[in-house]
Amino acid sequence: MDSLIAKGAELIQEAEKILVFSGAGLSTESGIPDFRSPGGVWSKYDPSDFYFDKFISDEKARVKYWQMSTEFYQTMKDAVPNRAHMAIKALEDTGKLIAVVTQNIDRLHHKAGNSPDKIIEIHGTAFSVSCLSCGKSYDRDDIQERIGSGVKVPSCDDCSGILKPDTISFGQAMPQDKMAQAMTHARECDLCIVLGSSLVVYPAASVPVNAVESGAKLMIINSDETPLDSTAELVVHESVSQALGDMVEM
Repeated sequence: MDSLIAKGAELIQEAEKILVFSGAGLSTESGIPDFRSPGGVWSKYDPSDFYFDKFISDEKARVKYWQMSTEFYQTMKDAVPNRAHMAIKALEDTGKLIAVVTQNIDRLHHKAGNSPDKIIEIHGTAFSVSCLSCGKSYDRDDIQERIGSGVKVPSCDDCSGILKPDTISFGQAMPQDKMAQAMTHARECDLCIVLGSSLVVYPAASVPVNAVESGAKLMIINSDETPLDSTAELVVHESVSQALGDMVEM
């Protein structure tokens, strides 16, 4: 393990433009359940109930969606950044970090102090809500107050349209502007660090793929194997917070 940490520290020290790509395995170390792992969100709910088309067309699906979303929002709201989040902030402080592309919707990179303009939330955020008809935006806590008072499916004050947290659901289009930003950074980085991502969800996983194809070195810190392990300069199957924290502090 010590040799892997030393190799990772060397890669970070040699790099000039670092892109961090973070997934659920980073957030689980802050106590946020992983959707896919045993005991995660999909162990309690059926993912097919939450497809975007079903959310739009079925009132019962919206009731179930808000029930699920509310259950996990409080956990996310209470979560605090772990050592890896703080290590990423330390990378920004060195001037080497060009961006954090995250699949996570928990705002922990913001809480850690990374500059908002360096954080690209390609799967959106759970901390705001928008009307799918008129686009009016709401603070998530305001909507949660409504749900707490007994409203099962909140609707827009202005147009009575369907409200939805600003997260990307199955079957919902990815934010093209954010994906374009992520791909630009993938092409310009010289080191891409993947943290806690299985790299099986596309198009998100195409970001580190693009980085490698553009000549960047790849470092993967994840508990399990990923499809990109064979292309990586370094693979560490250990705690993300411990491994990255040790590398950055060396």
